[in-house]
Order: sequence, then structure tokens, then C-alpha cells
Amino acid sequence: MATTVNITAGKPYGFFTDTSVCIGCKACEVACKEWNQLPDKDVGFLGESLDNTGELNGSTWRHVKFIDNVPDETMGEGNGSAFLIMSDVCKHCQHASCMDVCPTGAIIRTEFDTVFIQEDVCNGCRNCISACPYDVIAIDEDEKVAQKCTLCYDRLQGGLEPACAKACPTDSIQFGPLDELRETAKKREAQLHAQGLKEANLYGHDDTVYGGLNAFFLLMDKPETYKLPNAANAVLPGRNNTSGYLGVLVTAVLGVFAAFVARRERNRAAASEPGGEQS
Repeated sequence: MATTVNITAGKPYGFFTDTSVCIGCKACEVACKEWNQLPDKDVGFLGESLDNTGELNGSTWRHVKFIDNVPDETMGEGNGSAFLIMSDVCKHCQHASCMDVCPTGAIIRTEFDTVFIQEDVCNGCRNCISACPYDVIAIDEDEKVAQKCTLCYDRLQGGLEPACAKACPTDSIQFGPLDELRETAKKREAQLHAQGLKEANLYGHDDTVYGGLNAFFLLMDKPETYKLPNAANAVLPGRNNTSGYLGVLVTAVLGVFAAFVARRERNRAAASEPGGEQS
């Protein structure tokens, strides 16, 4: 029988994923697919180490990344890593650009402060897919609606922790109130630093990346190594991204001006030829 935990509506919850203890067993992937009844899509042979899912998408809401051949200056001392492992998932951003661009209001923030797609309201427009900076959303081929991790919203409503966290054998994926998870994460980071692992760093635990992530990570290398935008280049997509739209507008104006100049030069060249006539 499933054991219930104390989950309070109106309080923010999320994931703290400690990549330093992930063993790549993929129990999280399996548990996620089983609970959410996600289809097992055959992606063929990827040729990417132990990765057999490739990416987060409409049928894979947890994806265990394997990053091979990580450069490590301590290799010669026997302290190097053969590869890095990270169980990736929707970040449930505080500044959720997917919510901002959704034209139907299908994407909402739940009473647990998580980001949830209402499938019966989604019209499949794909705006959220373009806006998501982490590429976690995709259109389900069967349902024709956008899908991603729900942070097991149905389980939370029943007082159950998310399936992936419950299945993780090393507690790499921890679920709980965000304030408690942040304290746990800071202590773990300090512990690793004390052990000489200075590369350990927290990602998304504060508001420097998209206002903060409800699913944040302890990484063992730079965010770029895991293909995550860092605080310096984390620009929020969305319909309110004024600087982005100004850039598009300026580019369009310059394009029209360049076309005008090119046409004028062609007309001049044609007029200068014998018998030429300007159009």
C-alpha cells in the first residue's frame, strides 16, 4: 500500500536533484512512464553511451543524460570522472515562458506552485515548445497536445510523492517543500566542497535563472557541460521579451533597406548599359 506524506496546498514544492550520487539506473524514467502511462517510443540505436531515450519529449518526461569524456585536470591523480550523469526533467520555472505564450490558458501554476498543462484546454499550437528554454515540451503524437512533466500533480493531490523521487535508489532525486530542499542542497554543496570537489555547484536554487527553478540541481561541472543555460545567458523567451522583439524589428528594417539599395544599384547598372532603360 502506498505511503502518504504531508503535502500542503498553497506551499511551493519541487525537486532537488543531486547529480553527484546519480548512478544512471533509470529507475526514474521507468517509474515516470509507468505511473503516467507514457508510451515506450522506439528511437533506435542512438550511439550515445548508455542513453536510450535521447531527450525530453511528449512521451519521455524524465531523461537520464550521460555526458562522456569529461575533461578533468585531476585524471592523472586518479580522481577523474569517466562521465557525468544527470536525471533531467521540466524545471517548473518561476518565470515560466511557456505560460506567458500560451493563447488558451492551458498552462497554469498549481496550488503546489508547479507548472501544469491542461490537456483538455491545449489546442496544440506549439507556442510553448518554441518558448521553453530547456526544450522539455513536445506534442504528443497520439493526443496531439503539448505534454511534459506534471511533477505528478495527481499524486500530490493524493498526498503521494512523485513517482520518480520514490523510485530513486540513491536519493539523487529528492522531493519536498522548496525551502527545505534549498537548505538541504546548500549543506550538500558545502560537504562536497569540504571534500575537495570545488566544481560542485547549485543550479536554479535561487532567482538568478528564470526567477528560480522548482526543479533545481547540484551539478559537478559548469551548466554548459550539461547543456543548461547559465545565469549570464539565461534570457527569458516570451511575448514580453521587448529587447528580443526590438531586435527582430531592427533586423527586418535593415533587410528592407538593404533590398531597396540593391534594387537601386541594379537599376543604375541597367541604365548605364547601351540601350539600357531604368525600370
